Amino acid sequence: MRNPYDVLGVPKGASEAEIKKAFRKLAKAYHPDSNKDPKAAERFSEANTAYEILGDKEKRAQFDRGEIDAEGKPRATGFEGFSGFGGGRGGGGGGFDFEGFTQRRGGAGPGGVGEDFISHIFGEAFRAGGAGPSGRGGPIRGDDVAAELSVTLEQVASEDKMRIGLPGGRDVDVMIPKGVVDGQTIRLRGLGGAGGPRGEPGDVLLTIRIQPHPVFKVDGADLRATVDLPLEDAVLGGALRVPTLTGAVEMKVPAMTSSGRTFRLRGKGLPKKDGSRGDLFATTAIVLPASDDPALTEYARRRREAKAGTA
Repeated sequence: MRNPYDVLGVPKGASEAEIKKAFRKLAKAYHPDSNKDPKAAERFSEANTAYEILGDKEKRAQFDRGEIDAEGKPRATGFEGFSGFGGGRGGGGGGFDFEGFTQRRGGAGPGGVGEDFISHIFGEAFRAGGAGPSGRGGPIRGDDVAAELSVTLEQVASEDKMRIGLPGGRDVDVMIPKGVVDGQTIRLRGLGGAGGPRGEPGDVLLTIRIQPHPVFKVDGADLRATVDLPLEDAVLGGALRVPTLTGAVEMKVPAMTSSGRTFRLRGKGLPKKDGSRGDLFATTAIVLPASDDPALTEYARRRREAKAGTA
């Protein structure tokens, strides 16, 4: 796996917005649904893995500190300067005598190394047929499986677990991640195709599809909506009921509120990665009476005549 900054094409000091924009661009270009190039799925998976790290503030910091690798796995530490057993190839102890180390892994003779110790350091691959880092003769990992999950904005906002059916007839509970964007793919580790003997299973690459909403438009973690404002409330001021993803709320509008005025309802948007929430921006649209109102009509006529007289 390449460096996630290189995968997304952003510098190390890139902002969260720049990282999200870069991921969206790649996801749109390489998603298997729209790009049938055999290599597109690989590029899409690579971009998603990179975003899983850089799009998460804590994981990004861990990667920058060298605590996790480009796949989000902890890095092995504490072996700097390790010279192997019985010294390096030249007897000087300056390097790791990997060949001698693996040849002596049976641990029978003096200076030998137990297989359990090797497995503890380098993983279970060394238990299967003497496989080294290249994986030759080692356990075969299972295939990754692609799946999609269609969710509503209400489900994204509730942060509830959802039970979904995976290929193969298995049902699992999935928590929709905070800050999820449409088209983002989350990795469900170990739930993909079965591996070979002693091999790890593959993963499920679950693409999130956010359904269009009849009321709200998504703007990052913020939501935007148009709210009808009765004419009398626009003129006199009053309480206005505003829909949100968790139920309608009331807000006060001042007298002489024009159509197109936008009000911010803080914390009524979508969840963010840091646990906070975006805002809801409600834009007013003045609604005239449904039937003829003689008094209103006469008032409007006098207003027009007054303007014409001063022109």
